[in-house]
Amino acid sequence: MSKAHRGKGLRELASRGRGTCPICKRDGVKVLYELEIEGVKYKVCKTCKAAVGHGKKSIAS
Repeated sequence: MSKAHRGKGLRELASRGRGTCPICKRDGVKVLYELEIEGVKYKVCKTCKAAVGHGKKSIAS
């Protein structure tokens, strides 16, 4: 079965969804996941979303 449409939604985003994660400060990673902390929405990378969810990282770090 063809997988021609994988990532189709990413092509519509600016820079293909890539940018700098505000938590880990890495650039060139996909920042697709929204976190709402104290009423402010942040777009973070996949690893930081999981780490914040498990209590290992916070937005202040």
